[in-house]
Amino acid sequence: MFWLKKFVSFWLMPLPLCLTLLTLGLIFLLLTRRTRLGRGLLITGVVLLGLFSNKLVSTWLVRPIEATFAAIPEFVAGAAIPAELARCRYVIVLGSGHHHATGIAANNQLSESALARITEAVRLARILPQARLILLGAGEEGYPSHASVLERAALDLGVSPDRIIRIETARDTEDEANAVRRLIGDAPAALVTTAWHLPRSAALFLGAGVDVLPCPTNFTTPPQGGVKWNEFDWDVASLERSTAAVRERLGYAWVWLRRKV
Repeated sequence: MFWLKKFVSFWLMPLPLCLTLLTLGLIFLLLTRRTRLGRGLLITGVVLLGLFSNKLVSTWLVRPIEATFAAIPEFVAGAAIPAELARCRYVIVLGSGHHHATGIAANNQLSESALARITEAVRLARILPQARLILLGAGEEGYPSHASVLERAALDLGVSPDRIIRIETARDTEDEANAVRRLIGDAPAALVTTAWHLPRSAALFLGAGVDVLPCPTNFTTPPQGGVKWNEFDWDVASLERSTAAVRERLGYAWVWLRRKV
C-alpha cells in the first residue's frame, strides 16, 4: 500500500502530470489520426504547466494551507511563554530531506525545509528546558538516517545529547505519528514541520492520540497583502509551491477517506 500510494501520487503531481499530457498529445498528434485529441492534450498540458508555475496561482494554492496555524511568536526577555507551549514536554521534528557528504557539517547536509525545522525546534527547546527533542527520519541502507543528521545539527546548535530521542523506522507521516504515540502516549508536545505540511501532519498526530501543539516553520508565501506586479511572473519555485499544495490536498483526502482524521 505504501509504494502504491507513492506511485499514484507521483503521477498526479503537477510536473509529471503536465509532461504526461504533453507526451500523449504529441503521440496522438504525430502518430495517429486523432489529431484533435492530441491538440487538446497539448493545450491542456501547456496551460496547466503555465498555471502551476505562476507565482500568483501557486501562492493562491498554498497560502490557505500555510495560514491554518500561526507561527510561534518571537520570545521576548521577561515575557511569559504562551501557556499552550509551556506545557509541552516534547518537541517533535518531522523528517524531511538531506544529502550525504563526508566531512560536511550536518546543517549543510540538510534540505532547506529540514534546516528550518531543526532550527525552529532548537529555538523552542531553549525556552523549554525540561522538554526533549524527538527527531524523526529513516535513511538509505548503509548511510546515516535522517534523524541522525538532524541530531548532529541539534548538537552543533547546543542541544544536550541526553535531550534527544531518535525514531529512524517511520517511512511517512502516518508512521511517524503512530511511532510517537507508542513512545510518549498522550503527553503534550510541540509539533514542528513545514507550514504547508502541518495541517495534515497535525490531523494525523491528533488522530493517533498524540496531544500536539502545531508549530509551523519555513513558510513559502509572504504575509497577506496587496498583489505586486512581480507576482504575475513564472519560476521553478512557484512550481514547487504548487506541487506542495497539490500533494498536501491529495494526502489529506487519502487519510480522510481511510478515516484516519
